Amino acid sequence: MRFSLCTIILLFSAVVERCSYAAEKPDSSLLTLDRIFASSEFKSKRFSARWLDGDSYTKLEKSKAAVGNDIVLYDSKAGKRTVLVSAAHLVPSGAATALTVENYAFSENQSLVLIYTNSKRVWRRKTRGDYWVLDRTSHELKKLGGDAKSSTLMFAKIAPTGDRVAYVRERNIYVEDLLSGQITALTTTENPDIINGTFDWVYEEELQLRDGFRWSPDGKRIAFWQINTQGVRKFTMINNTSGFYPRTIEFAYPKTGQQNPICRVGVVDVEHRSTTWVRPRGDERDHYVARMEWAGNSYELILQQLNRLQNTNRVMLANIKKPAVQTILSEKDDAWVNIHDEMKWFSNKTQFTWISERDGWRHLYLASRNGKQFDLVTPGEYDVIKLLHVDQKKKCAYFIASPDNPTQRYLYCIQLDGTGLRRITPTEIAGTHSYSISPDGSRAIHSWSSFDEPGKTELVSLPDHKKLQTLASNAALRKRVTALKRQPVEFFRVDIGDGVGLDGWCMKPPDFDPRKKYPLLVYVYGEPAGQTVLDRWGSSRYLWHTMLAQRGYVIMSFDNRGTPAPRSREWRKSVYRQIGIVGPQDQAAAVRAVLKQRTYIDPKRVGIWGWSGGGSSSLHAIFKFPELYHTAISIAPVPNQRYYDTIYQERYMGLPSDNVAGYRDGSAMNFAHQLKGNLLLIHGTGDDNCHYQTTELLINKLIQHNKQFTMMAYPNRTHAIREGKNTTRHLYGLMTSYLIQNLSPCIQSRRGGRM
Repeated sequence: MRFSLCTIILLFSAVVERCSYAAEKPDSSLLTLDRIFASSEFKSKRFSARWLDGDSYTKLEKSKAAVGNDIVLYDSKAGKRTVLVSAAHLVPSGAATALTVENYAFSENQSLVLIYTNSKRVWRRKTRGDYWVLDRTSHELKKLGGDAKSSTLMFAKIAPTGDRVAYVRERNIYVEDLLSGQITALTTTENPDIINGTFDWVYEEELQLRDGFRWSPDGKRIAFWQINTQGVRKFTMINNTSGFYPRTIEFAYPKTGQQNPICRVGVVDVEHRSTTWVRPRGDERDHYVARMEWAGNSYELILQQLNRLQNTNRVMLANIKKPAVQTILSEKDDAWVNIHDEMKWFSNKTQFTWISERDGWRHLYLASRNGKQFDLVTPGEYDVIKLLHVDQKKKCAYFIASPDNPTQRYLYCIQLDGTGLRRITPTEIAGTHSYSISPDGSRAIHSWSSFDEPGKTELVSLPDHKKLQTLASNAALRKRVTALKRQPVEFFRVDIGDGVGLDGWCMKPPDFDPRKKYPLLVYVYGEPAGQTVLDRWGSSRYLWHTMLAQRGYVIMSFDNRGTPAPRSREWRKSVYRQIGIVGPQDQAAAVRAVLKQRTYIDPKRVGIWGWSGGGSSSLHAIFKFPELYHTAISIAPVPNQRYYDTIYQERYMGLPSDNVAGYRDGSAMNFAHQLKGNLLLIHGTGDDNCHYQTTELLINKLIQHNKQFTMMAYPNRTHAIREGKNTTRHLYGLMTSYLIQNLSPCIQSRRGGRM
């Protein structure tokens, strides 16, 4: 590979920079890879708390009484601080230090506290670990599980009666009597394909289901999901690095058009250990039970059942005393329906909140238990992004929305009769805002940030939004970020024709000169699972982009149609059956538009990068538009949609058998023969989500067409490519070097000379 003099100088400068960084204090205004990824200099402090009741919240704080953390209660009105659980009471017999509290929960009368510790990761999250129960009166600390091996319990929950705890262990549900210590198996299966109380890979990944059982309000029954993966084809990964010989990892993974697992819901009587199965209509393999809760009493369940195409959601009441299942609400869409977690029961249990896009916007409705009433609460041409709280006394609802700017997020309030819409977040505070509202609706923990500014957290009163206390200022981080040499980000909307405008942002070099020519790097995602154009703090990714800007790059990002921006149902679902087709076309049109409008961008130096869906979008860009994009970095892509899972891909594309052209044209590897520019492929070989297999298939296709490219495989890393010492620093170092070599940041004057 031949390098220009400019590239050699830049690479040499990077080496000198790293050496000088170790030798002396660097210029605080300039970023380096080590400052971003190998130090804690830019680490933010998060305020983690939870409301307990009324307007009081709890949080973990370093203890003065023992080595460990106390659980502390704050009365947000009185300002009183109380240590509810001292670390001194969380020291197991014979131990020198307290348990490391990773999570905790109180019994209904708060006399018991359940402690979660010593966790292990299961796919995405650490959901397997050890549980201990502390009696706050006697200070007795007891480990649950009897002779169970360490870190094998999941989702432990204290019964509403306070005398027992249920948990999942090795695919079965157990209940443990806290007085006698007796452990009883409520489900029993030795079949490795049957999973009780938790989920298989695809339900967990695509429906965000992990905790798979619920105590009834009277503590006499447990409702649970059962997944049976028998008949689902297994996917095999190879771990070459864990021992002398490789070992295989095998799990059920239904790919598009293939057989799904069986899913059903059962209710087990805790005393008699007898199970009643709920029998809704439809094939249990081709329907998904996406949500399940007790319906405000101890004899009825409310289920949400999706058909395989996910264009119909049937909300059903199941009475465990009767065989019949009643459909009380049916949500349908010509494209797909989205599952949500914003169903909130009113205290009388006759009404609940519901989110629907049936009028073209994502709105809040009130639905009756008998299915006869369905009233719109939020009329107007705007989207309810997230329902947060319903105040029944004041008859109002709080929710997140941004009617005028899809890149931002604010708190709004409306009366339940649809009147009195108002913005609660002060108009002078821009950016992205999130709120955790107290049970009584009088207080909120308010966190906010903007693109160029790290977040802070405050306690505010509602509905006046009066600041009561700063909970986390991140002052040191904000000071370091303010000291950086940078230009403010520019948010804009680019017209790509036919009345379509895409939201975008632009980061320019700090010493930007419009008379010069700069390379353009586009950051892309482009699929329905996420946005990139948001006015919020981006942490290390923002800092890396800032570092590139300091080295002479212009960085941009665009949200194409189909991304989940609050711009109407039509915006989000216009890409149905055209994933990988419409998005890349929109992205290319946006790049062409900015090249015409912004003459400081060098059209011969346009690059793109993305991860996961963004990795796929980057492949589409470099393959389908070789005259436009010259360099692409694709991380953990899905080059062939047929190889991805049923729930995600079929939701947006339909079945492979009835959308042959869509799957073909939406799969980037079918256009690999058109590659002309520079391509860097990056993938973790232990990626259980977007499989390394598909990248190997793409490699074969590139070899077949004699296309040169660069490849980096990270051994046994998952989709996040972060496991192992120095992995993240190495990854971004690799990307930085590749860009310097193939998308030279040497600034050019209009006459073409290098500067």
